[in-house]
Amino acid sequence: MPNGILLLDKPLGLSSNAALQRVRKLLGARKAGHVGSLDPLATGMLPIVLDEATKVAGEVISHRKCYRFTLALGERTRTGDTEGEVIERLPVPALTTDAVLASLGGFLGHSTQVPPMFSALKRGGKPLYALARASIEVERAARDIEILRLELRALESDSLEAEVVCTKGTYVRTLGEDIARRLGTCGHLSSLRRLYVEPFDHEPLETLEGVAQAVAEGRPPRLLPPDAPLTGLPAAALDAEATRRLLLGQSVPCVGVEPAASLRLYGPDGRFLGLGLSLEVGVVRPRRLLAGP
Repeated sequence: MPNGILLLDKPLGLSSNAALQRVRKLLGARKAGHVGSLDPLATGMLPIVLDEATKVAGEVISHRKCYRFTLALGERTRTGDTEGEVIERLPVPALTTDAVLASLGGFLGHSTQVPPMFSALKRGGKPLYALARASIEVERAARDIEILRLELRALESDSLEAEVVCTKGTYVRTLGEDIARRLGTCGHLSSLRRLYVEPFDHEPLETLEGVAQAVAEGRPPRLLPPDAPLTGLPAAALDAEATRRLLLGQSVPCVGVEPAASLRLYGPDGRFLGLGLSLEVGVVRPRRLLAGP
């Protein structure tokens, strides 16, 4: 069974879950999950965790993400992208590069953002987009976000292309609408691509076609090990006896370990055992362990 993380280049027009299920079926994985959803009209990096790697997915979700998007100016749609009908039209003022750069700079830093109705957030067990399609709108609490980088890539008379690095929970469709409003018009996203999810910013992507070809040729696709996104956590090496006891669910001594909410655990052979917790100096307890080889 495959254990690891596949960095899929999600194609246009496919939901994140549909892409996940295709990968899961191709590779025969018992369990699979994706880190951060992408809309069907978005493309780009979709980390898919397979089998035992699903146990570390929570450590990836909180990382920063980078997107490149095209903002069409002059028309606002019901969904914030090209999928919805146009609900507002406004003239587009003559824009200069300096004026756009100044506007984009105003979005940098910490702020709050109200999630759009067309999102996968749930209310009463139902995703908001299902309520929106039934013409039901509910109040949504604003969420804290941070824009770390927002750069202009191209400017046309009725559109612009930009690249943004942001924290978890940022909706680029909403950001695009806010940018258009600050420029004195309205707008919607005509394209959206996620370039990376940290810490995978320099890793190559696999396509669905590439995964299928690898399976047909009897070779595995490129998978990152389950501990690949965990290098920022402290590590602890356990001896054979401590490893045995840890895998039984017991707390074990480990020299030199400082208190930490989460740390990587390795056996004497260097095998990644999973995540541990240290409540006191020199003592480790299991937090989330991987099954044996």
